[in-house]
Amino acid sequence: MYFRIIRRDISKSKWITLMTMIFVAAAAMLVSLAAVLILNLSGAVHTLMTQAKTPHFMQMHSGDIDTERLAAFAEQHGNVEDFQVTEFLNMDGARIRLGEHSLAHSVQDNGFSIQSKKFDYLLDLDGNIIHADDGELYVPINYMRDNMARVGDAAVISGKAFTVAGFLRDSQMNSTLSASKRFLVSDKDYAEIKNSGSTEYLIEFRLRDLSELGAFEADYASAGLEANGPTVTYKLFQMMNALSDGMMIGVILLVSILVVAISLMCIRFTLLAKIEDDYREIGVMKAIGLRVSDMKKIYLAKYAAITAAGSILGFALSVPFKGLLLENIRLYMGESSHSSYALPFGLIGILLVFLTIIAYVSRVLNRFRTISASEAIRFGTSPEKNTGAGSFNLSGNRLFSTNVFLGMKDVLARKRLYATSLTVIVISAFIMIVPQNLHNTISSKSFIQYMGIGSYDMRVDIQQTEQMSEKTAEILYTMNNDPAITKTAVLTTKTFKIKTGDGTEENIKIELGDHTVFPIAYAKGKAPAEDEIALSAINADEMGKKVGDIITVVIEGKAKALTVSGIYSDITNGGKTAKAVFTDDTADTMWSIVCAELSDQTLVHEKVSAYAERFDYAKISDVDDFVSQTFGSTISSVKTASNAAVTVALMIAVLVTLLFMKMLVAKDRHAIAVMKAFGFTNSDMRVQYVSRSVLVLIVGIMVGTLLANTVGEMLAGAAISSFGASTFHFAIDPLSAYLFSPMLMIGAVLFATVIGVSGAGRIKISEHMKE
Repeated sequence: MYFRIIRRDISKSKWITLMTMIFVAAAAMLVSLAAVLILNLSGAVHTLMTQAKTPHFMQMHSGDIDTERLAAFAEQHGNVEDFQVTEFLNMDGARIRLGEHSLAHSVQDNGFSIQSKKFDYLLDLDGNIIHADDGELYVPINYMRDNMARVGDAAVISGKAFTVAGFLRDSQMNSTLSASKRFLVSDKDYAEIKNSGSTEYLIEFRLRDLSELGAFEADYASAGLEANGPTVTYKLFQMMNALSDGMMIGVILLVSILVVAISLMCIRFTLLAKIEDDYREIGVMKAIGLRVSDMKKIYLAKYAAITAAGSILGFALSVPFKGLLLENIRLYMGESSHSSYALPFGLIGILLVFLTIIAYVSRVLNRFRTISASEAIRFGTSPEKNTGAGSFNLSGNRLFSTNVFLGMKDVLARKRLYATSLTVIVISAFIMIVPQNLHNTISSKSFIQYMGIGSYDMRVDIQQTEQMSEKTAEILYTMNNDPAITKTAVLTTKTFKIKTGDGTEENIKIELGDHTVFPIAYAKGKAPAEDEIALSAINADEMGKKVGDIITVVIEGKAKALTVSGIYSDITNGGKTAKAVFTDDTADTMWSIVCAELSDQTLVHEKVSAYAERFDYAKISDVDDFVSQTFGSTISSVKTASNAAVTVALMIAVLVTLLFMKMLVAKDRHAIAVMKAFGFTNSDMRVQYVSRSVLVLIVGIMVGTLLANTVGEMLAGAAISSFGASTFHFAIDPLSAYLFSPMLMIGAVLFATVIGVSGAGRIKISEHMKE
């Protein structure tokens, strides 16, 4: 019996059934994709870091090193499972040539290593430990992605010829957020090129109990061991590896939740329209004594069939999309150890969508209990209260045509009816604008404020070179005498010790210099002055410090109390940095940065090339290139999600508007017949419905845009704060957010409205004015 009812019902409303199924399929597909991608990303990161045996604690160090003292510390410390010191040969990008491409303009610290002996292995694309032969060069996967190199290409490293034998995955430096990239060569080749660069040491530990990492970090600092460089921990490696794809998955997850909500509204539209069509029949069924539970089963059977078909279709659609979206994860991290769970995990997501929809349909059908059998048989439509437009009279209208006025009056009179349509437009606008704003923000120059960097045009990085102070002074002198450069500043990073509350010491990297020349945005407080220090958000949180608190720093061998003047965002160097203005010539310099602002922005590339040629020991970069190379993968992932979100939002707007208009026409058939009897034409009716749609659309777009720029900004900020940004504000492209996106939405909704109200022309006066 149910099969015959479902078949007859579907044959009478093919398009509405198809659209409902499409919505269910979209919701099921997105939820399945989000579940599968989350599982695969976490599994792929875990697999890569397990295969490579990523260090739990890694201290980079430039300068002299006492390996015996480090080995003694490792042996005596009860939590150290394994220990090693590996070398990283940092080389100027101009000395590295891959095929036809030079790395002269790369902002990365490109260097060379040999394969590790105990852990921190460099892996090939099959997850195997690489053993490079003489003359072979294994290149970081990033350069394969950027089409900078291919297997078999000839490479020249500081005049020595190599052949690109393959590409490598590096569990430490895979991410574009990592400032360094490791190439792999044989032991013999490494010895031959060693004098062509500066050696940096990677002091690495694997711990027995990873939960005690914080205590180990404090012990290392208290022991006064080598620390002239960044410190990176296992959790930070995990975060950096997952960040780019994690942001894309976050956007998909947000969109999938909103699409499920819209799917429920879509089903509500179709269900209410069906109830409206069957209103008299429902009255007859109640009159002959049919129970409400039996009546609900008839409708539930149909929607269970549609939802099941949509869920199966959604799962089928998720398979090809899953392959596309997993491509980047597989390239950078390989196959996930959880891949066998992906299918059941995706099915569980789809099952949750199915059960949610069925439960919602059952709840909507409870309105059967409120339907009066006598009124349903007599009128054939549900009675409704018109409120809110009493003072909005046609006689007082001077601004709009009669049809436009009547359309607007209907929206005001039946606000509850149009609230659902308004909600869908708001959500669609939100889905369309938030990912666009996020992409525009992370690809804009202003995003450097979240890197603890001021707004300037060119930067010169000087590190891992002898006589660093003299070389920095030479570059600064040249810049100060360059008429094209209007402003300069030198910022030098050194490592200091701070005294904690329990009397132990910890290392902290402090950037020294005048921080008012190129000021950064402070979440709280201000730039440091004398006897003050500013902390990055992560440092402030870990230390439990706020503006006005005191930090004791060991300067020139003496403890000095500094007041916290401000807290700022920083997602570089693990997010653990600080800024101050004091001087200490006894502390080792980790690196220096010379920042410059040009009088003419068009000269930036010319100046970068000129300074790079003159000062070959320094890394010269355009700040725009610095941002794009550092966040290129993340920007690409978010752009993909943004484009998909625009497509989904437009599809939602079209389909839901179509369903709503069809429901509205079914509900208003008696009123339409009356208006036709008074002489209104089909064209008049179309104008009235378009007017209703436009009014709802304008309000929906305004509210959606407002929410996107407030709630959406908060959601994006919560995600970005997890890796070091304490405050976050969208950099909005006005043309995209306030012109192109609304115009696309308006065009899509108007198209759907015209199609949806076409049925009003087929309503006959004689069939709907019998009462």
